[in-house]
Parts: sequence; structure tokens; C-alpha cells
Amino acid sequence: MAYRSTNKTVYSAKYHLIWCPKYRRRVLVGQVEIRLVEIIGEVCAEHGAEVIELETMPDHVHLLVEVPPSVPMSKFIGTLKGRSSRVLRQEFPHLRRLPSLWTPSWFMSTVGGAPLEVVRRYVENQKLAA
Repeated sequence: MAYRSTNKTVYSAKYHLIWCPKYRRRVLVGQVEIRLVEIIGEVCAEHGAEVIELETMPDHVHLLVEVPPSVPMSKFIGTLKGRSSRVLRQEFPHLRRLPSLWTPSWFMSTVGGAPLEVVRRYVENQKLAA
């Protein structure tokens, strides 16, 4: 198991996050999907988080990420969803017709109980299962 560190903390804090577009609309395709991946990478870098695996499906996002313990998960996911919604709706006019891009709900699970490779394969295989 690899550990990450800051100047005060050594940690291994991996999370599996899932969130969906409003009404589970299948809008995360083509250029929207590409731009969403870029935005997620930018937000993760700003928070010192490391993307381990990321899969976007037309109607939901799976993110396996390691986040420093100093970053509250509710703030982190709020920033991911808020910025991606704002930017995607600015850049893709067809998304503006939705009342909001994302549902207010999201899923989070720590990955400490399962071997990381098992969770990584699960996230990688989401497109194959669909």
C-alpha cells in the first residue's frame, strides 16, 4: 500500500464517488464527456487529490480518488459538481435547458475495506457492463 504525505500528515484516504445528471439524462457523451474529465482533473489538482481511476458513463460518473484528509469530502464533491455544472452549461448550450446539470445527491464509499485493485477493476469495467 502506498502512502501519500503532506508536511504534517501521512495518509491513505481513497474514495469511490458516484454522481448523476439530473433525471439521469444521458448527456455525458462526446465533447461534454471530454471536457468533464478535464474539469475533474483540474479540481483534483487544486485540492491535492490524485485521480486513481475515472469512468464517465452517459448517465453517471465513477471516480476513484485519493484525497488529503484536510479536504472535507462534502466540499470536494461540491466543488466537482458545482464547477463542472457551471463550465459545461456555459460551453454547451444544450445543457442549459436542464434545470440543473447534477442531482443534489451523490455516493461516497471509502475503499479501505476492499483491495484497491478490486475497486479499480470495478470502476474500469463500468463501460463493459453497460
